[in-house]
Parts: sequence; C-alpha cells; structure tokens
Amino acid sequence: MEISYTDNMENMTKENLQQLFLSVEWESGKYPEEVLEAVKGSHSCITAWDGDQLIGLVNALSDGVLTAYFHYVLIRPDYQGRGIGKGMMDRMLHRYKGYQTKVLIAYPNVVEFYGKLGFEEEDGTTPLFISDLM
Repeated sequence: MEISYTDNMENMTKENLQQLFLSVEWESGKYPEEVLEAVKGSHSCITAWDGDQLIGLVNALSDGVLTAYFHYVLIRPDYQGRGIGKGMMDRMLHRYKGYQTKVLIAYPNVVEFYGKLGFEEEDGTTPLFISDLM
C-alpha cells in the first residue's frame, strides 16, 4: 500500500468526493456538487490517496488566527485501522499548532481515537445543531 497525502485540491472531483462520502454512509454524499464547493471553501484540507483513489479527507474551517474546527474527517472503511486517519490528523494539528482552540464533533465510536490525538471533552459544553436536509 503506497498512500500519499496532499493539501493540493487539484485532483479533487465531485465524483471522488461522492465515492468517499457514500463509502462511510454520510448523507452529504448525495450532494456531490455542494460537497465539492464546501471542501474547496475550507481554510485547509488534507487528503489521502491510494494511487488515483481518494481514500481519506480532513478539512478545517478557521478564523485564521485562534480557532480551527475540523469538520470532515473521513476514511474509506476498507482503509480504516491503518494509521491513515492519524496521519492526516497529525498533519492538520501541526498546521494549526499555535491556535488556541482546535475543535471537532465526534461520534461515540471514535471518541477514543481522537482522545489519543489530544482531544478532550469539555465539561459544561453541549454540541448543538440545526440540520436542514436538502
């Protein structure tokens, strides 16, 4: 397995994004044009590739100074458990090293993974959402 990582979005297409998002059963995969626009509008993005196949993605939304929010963190299921997510997150955390706050919202099954990267639950906080399905 020869995995490469890049922050260059030139090879990003709505098709390879759709395949990645649908592989993890995310509803947004049904809206590939919007996902492509959203990812390209990110403050930064790191992707993982196996040849020309997009197998992972992490993006950050940021104010550029104090706070970075890691919104999408996806790895194709058949590539999970191989250190690819850690590799992408390590690169992102390095990029935002001097920022005061780095935040993400995690599903219960991956809280332990993010804990190993230094993320902690913050007492007294509750994530809140408004989700309008398209």
